[in-house]
Amino acid sequence: MWDYSDKVKEYFMNPKNVGVIEDANAVGDVGSITCGDALKLMLKVEDGTEKIVNAKFQTFGCGSAIASSSALTEMIIGKTVKEAEKITNQDIADYLGGLPREKMHCSVLGREALETAIANYRGIDLKQLKEDEGPLVCQCFGIHEKFIEKVVTENSLKTVEEVTNYTKAGGGCQSCHPAIEDIIEKAWREKGKFLHVREEAPKHKPVMTNLQKIALITETIEKEIRPALAQDGGDIELIDIAGNEVYIALRGQCASCISAAYTTENIEDKLRELVSPDIVVHLQSD
Repeated sequence: MWDYSDKVKEYFMNPKNVGVIEDANAVGDVGSITCGDALKLMLKVEDGTEKIVNAKFQTFGCGSAIASSSALTEMIIGKTVKEAEKITNQDIADYLGGLPREKMHCSVLGREALETAIANYRGIDLKQLKEDEGPLVCQCFGIHEKFIEKVVTENSLKTVEEVTNYTKAGGGCQSCHPAIEDIIEKAWREKGKFLHVREEAPKHKPVMTNLQKIALITETIEKEIRPALAQDGGDIELIDIAGNEVYIALRGQCASCISAAYTTENIEDKLRELVSPDIVVHLQSD
């Protein structure tokens, strides 16, 4: 299970500033539902002072995406546009008391939405910004070269695994890993440093047969997930496995817990980490 801070849990369970600003004069719409995370950030900027007097969001994503979006709105309300644009994705993560490394892409999504909203406020052609993103690198998640370069540089990333954690790029079929390695090398060369990325990058996991995948899913549930749930009086029942689709039911204290969706997300994250990034967990009720 990921180790979420109390503030992340609070901002997920009780998010601030969810909704729509009808007269918003700065809007940032980033991500894609088909790729897993999408965020629309709406700002009301006061004329003359350029102070952000209101901020709201709508997001489709995991608990960390909701918490990061909510935190971002709290951080920027009351700031001027110039002050807000200095906020980094690391600032968002720090505000939440930290994020698991596998969830840093949620803070990056927030930072991207803020940049897009500010560009919209300043009258910059958002279509042109899209065209300037460079070639598409990760087909699975629709991530372009310039975005990866920027995130690598801002966060001093050194491995493909880190790039995946921060952007999702490379987290699907993995065919883009060589291209990501080239981008990392280029970014560090421009910093005047040479980095042997290909030596540091983690080895790709071998392709598993269906029987191997089923066995590993079962083993992960028994050794990693069930003991963690048992600490809080909960349990899990594996209902079925169909390819990358895993069907479960929560038992014990977890069955009636209001955080069942949050628990299911944690289970899915653990299976994606230890089995396959393509795993999707479905919670079934009696």
